[in-house]
Amino acid sequence: MATCSTNSGDVDEINDPGGAPYGNFINYYTFNPPENRMSLVPATLLQDLGYSDRHQTSLILDVGCNSGDLSVAFYKHLVQEAVGEEESGRRKVHLLGFDLDEILIQRAQQTNPLPSSISFIPLDITKDTDQLQDYLNQHGCSHFHLCLCLAVTMWVHLNHGDSGLLQLLSRLASISQHLLLEAQPWKCYRSAARRLRKLGRSDFDHFKTLKIRGDMAEHAKEHLERHCGMELIRSFGSTAWDRKLLLFKRR
Repeated sequence: MATCSTNSGDVDEINDPGGAPYGNFINYYTFNPPENRMSLVPATLLQDLGYSDRHQTSLILDVGCNSGDLSVAFYKHLVQEAVGEEESGRRKVHLLGFDLDEILIQRAQQTNPLPSSISFIPLDITKDTDQLQDYLNQHGCSHFHLCLCLAVTMWVHLNHGDSGLLQLLSRLASISQHLLLEAQPWKCYRSAARRLRKLGRSDFDHFKTLKIRGDMAEHAKEHLERHCGMELIRSFGSTAWDRKLLLFKRR
């Protein structure tokens, strides 16, 4: 996950040539802390969605989890804060976070405070989804009850084109009961391309040929509702960076 902000806080990340192309910024959460998203999402979300039965397992998936800070914060926000520390220990809620950057995943694994409930794996979802299905099978579930896809779509779109973006949305919809989506607006695409050029790198392969442009949240909504059997059930407003947080449910 990464930023299109031009605030001074992300200057060091912009100047890091190892972080730009896939959004796998080092120390990403120092300039976009988890609270920026969590402040918009109620701690009772899992209960609101019907996942309050302590005798059933609930699975959360965090797509492009970076170093895992947001994964852990969201888990604590949705599980522990909502029902209390003691009761949360008896609830069967597990979170799986993945990222294509193995170094970031190693950091997430090393700093994970809840290894019995939260797991992190290296994975490029554009190439492999078998590990996700294996995880579902291990827990006896057919789908993830809640999928977090926050500030990821742009990087897949830039690196894999229109078809890659639509394939990502379709894949997530196929394995998720609910999908919490934060799609970067088009201005972020221009900023990402500009940063890459400033680093002296070639432009994103697909940037100039993308046909899906403009209101990216609306494009994602249209595809999910028209082709993936999902429907928008709630908007949690916009983050400080003017990105909509949209919650979809499988019909």
